[in-house]
Amino acid sequence: MKLVILSGLSGSGKSVALHTLEDLGYYCIDNLPLFLLKDLVLGLRKAALDEAFTNTAVGVDARTNPDELRLLPELVRTAQERGIDCRVIFLETNTDTLIKRFSETRRKHPLTRGDRSLGEAIQLERDLLEPIRSCAGILIDTTQTNVHELRDRVRGWLVGSVSPKASILLQSFGFKHGVPQDVDFVFDVRCLPNPHWQPELKPLTGRDPPVVAFLEASPEVQRMRDDIQSFLAHWIPSFETDGRSYLTIAIGCTGGQHRSVYMTEALRRFFEGDGHKVIVRHRELP
Repeated sequence: MKLVILSGLSGSGKSVALHTLEDLGYYCIDNLPLFLLKDLVLGLRKAALDEAFTNTAVGVDARTNPDELRLLPELVRTAQERGIDCRVIFLETNTDTLIKRFSETRRKHPLTRGDRSLGEAIQLERDLLEPIRSCAGILIDTTQTNVHELRDRVRGWLVGSVSPKASILLQSFGFKHGVPQDVDFVFDVRCLPNPHWQPELKPLTGRDPPVVAFLEASPEVQRMRDDIQSFLAHWIPSFETDGRSYLTIAIGCTGGQHRSVYMTEALRRFFEGDGHKVIVRHRELP
């Protein structure tokens, strides 16, 4: 089991970091009471053994009972002694930057109240979270860090310098039924030879061997397939580096039955061979 404990000052980017962990496949729980985290570590919660909890990330902030916060370093040691890969990330930012961020967003600091200024609330939070900071395996100062850089640092610490593979949704469609919305790339393969005009192929689809053989006999189809694969292989890593976890690629022909289906299945094999998680939808097929 892998357990990441994420904490830090309010306004330092904990939500961004937690969302990054979620994109990496972690089951994320924000502001979990530490007595429940203790049950998780000690194996008293059977859910901790479920596959869904294999990679778990827990957000802890200053709203937690101060007495429980002081016990966190011991809890981390207990987890590591029990064979749990337990890591602690702590985010911090200088006070002037935090005050500016709260002023710009007009959000209320969780520890402010009538007789406590924002600066005093930030200092109180620092004091309360010191036990977590003291046992953190990595400290990230986000004073001069933007959202993308923070995501990269969290990913780099957990999975190394290589960005995780994006999940790919491939969708075939027919232009005569409309172009799908909310897609990242659209490729038009209507220029390729059309099996529709072959009487024996017309009732079949791009998944059927006779249609596949017909299309793969065409050099144009092979060039189109290779060009699309080369383009995507070149540019998708840039999207992954930028933090994209999901990409949707649509392939269209006239009716969405032959050419687009064939090309979508070819891309499925290509991406699966490259280690991507792939989902395929043929919009016009029953």
